[in-house]
Amino acid sequence: MKKIIALSVTLTFSLTAGMVVGQNTRFSDPQTVIDNEFWGNLYADGGSSLFCDAPFTGKGFVMTDGYVYPLADIRTALDCGTTSQCRQDNRYRQITSDLHNMVPVRTRVEMRRRNARYENLGETTGADDCGIRESAQFFEPPERVKGDVARTMAYMVDTYGLPWLGATPVFKGWSKLDPPDDRELSRHKRIAEIQGNENPFVVNPGLIERL
Repeated sequence: MKKIIALSVTLTFSLTAGMVVGQNTRFSDPQTVIDNEFWGNLYADGGSSLFCDAPFTGKGFVMTDGYVYPLADIRTALDCGTTSQCRQDNRYRQITSDLHNMVPVRTRVEMRRRNARYENLGETTGADDCGIRESAQFFEPPERVKGDVARTMAYMVDTYGLPWLGATPVFKGWSKLDPPDDRELSRHKRIAEIQGNENPFVVNPGLIERL
């Protein structure tokens, strides 16, 4: 009887995971998505960078496409080899084509942030002009976007089975501290229209407590 129950649970989990991973079925060519959908569609009229809230009209020297869940960490999690090798991996291509994980970021911020882990650093660590706190390999975003980061991280962990890039309670706390605002909801709606799937943690922030 226990074997039957265990098999049923395993099968249910497998089917659920398969459906979740299959959410982003529209895109699997990262560079095309960046050029055509991210810059050419989602931010065709410009916008504001995530961490610094700096207005922009398009991609340029000071503005780039960033990833809340960095590409290097996705490669490490998938163990797909070098950057060029991973680009041949269909799963990697699907994950890195997901618009929910892409954000406009100042180039200098993205360069510093790529290998960092998210953490609460506290008042003892000074904040820069964007409200960012950094220490060694740790990165704390401004309070106004902590929830955005947390809900994107939860989406990547839940959808693709990736590991948390920081302590889970930190992200849960950030999601409570910074619930979805109009800008996050508007961006989410546009991505859902373009890509064809939602981030359930934006639609229902309380779901993060189940992870």
